[in-house]
Amino acid sequence: MTRVLVAPDKFKGTLSASEVADAVATGLGEHGVETVRMPLADGGDGSVDAAVAAGFTRVGPAAYAGATGVVEVANTCGVVLVGTGDPMGASSVPFGQTVAETARNGRRRIVLALGGSASTDGGAGLLAACGYSFLDAHGHELEPCGATLERITRIRRPDRDLMDGIDLLIAGDVENPLLGAHGAARDFAPQKGASPAQVERLEVGLANLVAVLERDVRPDATSLAGLPGSGAAGGLGFAARVLGAEMTSGAAFFLDLLGFDTAVADCAAVVTGEGRLDVQTLGGKLPAVVIRRAAGRPVHLVVGRDDLGLEGAQRLGAASVSAVVDRTTCDPADDPGLSRWLLRRIGHDLASRVGTPAFRG
Repeated sequence: MTRVLVAPDKFKGTLSASEVADAVATGLGEHGVETVRMPLADGGDGSVDAAVAAGFTRVGPAAYAGATGVVEVANTCGVVLVGTGDPMGASSVPFGQTVAETARNGRRRIVLALGGSASTDGGAGLLAACGYSFLDAHGHELEPCGATLERITRIRRPDRDLMDGIDLLIAGDVENPLLGAHGAARDFAPQKGASPAQVERLEVGLANLVAVLERDVRPDATSLAGLPGSGAAGGLGFAARVLGAEMTSGAAFFLDLLGFDTAVADCAAVVTGEGRLDVQTLGGKLPAVVIRRAAGRPVHLVVGRDDLGLEGAQRLGAASVSAVVDRTTCDPADDPGLSRWLLRRIGHDLASRVGTPAFRG
């Protein structure tokens, strides 16, 4: 019997990675294909769930295993929780509080899953939760959020560094810097509800945050702001680097954590996917990493929407691409039940094609 590894990411806002995997695997199984299910994450929504699937214990919004903790932006202060109604007031404080609590609970390695944030505060909320204070021109302490960044005139570091001796690891695939045309404000804040005028205010505020940090705390703050990934999660990547974090590929990290290489060795083919196949996928998002790690096995992509077309699939090296939106006149993103049914139907179709040469569905 053919065995297939079903290892998708979530369809953001519609189905979790587990729900996608279950629907496709059900369709495959109904046509005699044995499946191994491995819901994946790339540092965005579902990262804690992926860690739990790998044997971690869920503790509040985090997950622990031994000395390691995984903390996720999406389930602490993400747009799925707080929406897009307050782009200037949204803050990364809840994420920072979870990171701080993870450190206090004795975790010496903390994985920061940066994806799906609602805030553009440059990670000021994370720094505040770790003991940093942000003061205005009158010496009053400011609440850390996008709206207050431009008013910061002084930053006080904590007497005791909570992150001292802790290995911080950023798991993410966003390569944007903090500032500029492709920075946290201009590239991502509009997706969080910011108007053009608010985007410019946020850009000014982020630049001010960097300048004051450079003077008061980190002489290399400007250099940190320019590093790839510093613009991730509204600038949380930058703040994490201020705290000493290193960055790694979120997709690769979770593939290693879940034992992808071992699982794929016993399978004839792989089915993976995500909500939208686009140019960011070509840049190294999870499906591209899965294809590279599949050891030559055919990889079939199941996606919500395909914006790349045949040429993009060929560039990725996919054996096939099946898009849910192509199978209905409705918008399946707004109907989880319909999406599950269509994914099951795609599983039916793939059952006769897994392990075969390139095909486009």
